[in-house]
Amino acid sequence: MALRLEGISGPALAGFDDVIDVRAPAEFAEDHLPGAFNLPVLSDDERAQVGTIYKQVSPFDARRMGAAMVAANAARHIAGPLADRDGGWKPLVYCWRGGQRSGSFEVILKQIGWRVNRIEGGYKAWRGLVVDLLQNGPIPAPVVVLDGNTGSAKTEILHILAARGHQVIDLEGLARHRGSLFGAVAEGQPGQKLFEGRLAAQIEALDPARPVIVEAESSRIGNITIPKAMWQAICAAPRLRLEIPVEARAAYTALRYDDMVADPDRVQAILTRLAPQHPAERIEAWRGQLARREWKELSQGLLRDHYDPRYLKHRLRYAERERGVLAVEGLDDLERVADRVQDALARLP
Repeated sequence: MALRLEGISGPALAGFDDVIDVRAPAEFAEDHLPGAFNLPVLSDDERAQVGTIYKQVSPFDARRMGAAMVAANAARHIAGPLADRDGGWKPLVYCWRGGQRSGSFEVILKQIGWRVNRIEGGYKAWRGLVVDLLQNGPIPAPVVVLDGNTGSAKTEILHILAARGHQVIDLEGLARHRGSLFGAVAEGQPGQKLFEGRLAAQIEALDPARPVIVEAESSRIGNITIPKAMWQAICAAPRLRLEIPVEARAAYTALRYDDMVADPDRVQAILTRLAPQHPAERIEAWRGQLARREWKELSQGLLRDHYDPRYLKHRLRYAERERGVLAVEGLDDLERVADRVQDALARLP
């Protein structure tokens, strides 16, 4: 009997040695269950070929062709990636809807003697659980937002708090983006679905008895949209704000964005995008600082004249949610800053 999922990453999934996604590589790349690896029984091209035969010739011919391809690919997987699995191996397999592809692979693995099962409804059923949680909620633990102007080391402080045992969701980490025009990272962002699946798994694992700390964000992180339930929880949450002088934030940002320091042409392109929003003389001053590699000065100007005014406008929308302001002179000792955030968290009602 196929396994019916009750949760996104619940105990049912933990009872298997491996979770195998047998869909085509392009499907897997778009999104997949956390921890799953891809053993496609049809390649992207083969899947397209079978689909074409199904529509233009007949379902029977498509199934016959697909069966031959699935058998050949299954043989390669068994002789290759699965060659070291012993007789007690217990895998869980799934495809798009839990039907022919995963069912065929399941039959073959069972004939070998492995204790295989497949997910009822496949990826589609799992994705339905993700969408329901992220759209309808609620977030099971009380949310607390760590606020502060750009360059306040909020992400790094979240990581310190997580290492100390606090519940934390790093939205920028999941989105692989630092949340500003300069925030793109080399490996690029995941797709929206992949982001949502990872976020949903973390939300489902939260302890309802303890708060979860997140960083103040806009509704988008790069190309990623924060799902409705999470966004509503952020908007309604109490906030602790770091207040740090622009000079300290500029020095910290110049160090943290070392990838920008290594790629002045990328910075130049971003300054060009900013040009319509600022006086021409300011843009030229920033370009001069870039040409002279005056990173701290450029960072300070961008923070003071571009980010801070916009952040203030955003923050004023949530002024009634603010529960504490932590004035910090510098960011040389983030452990001490985390101490102060931790103390303020303990005083929240």
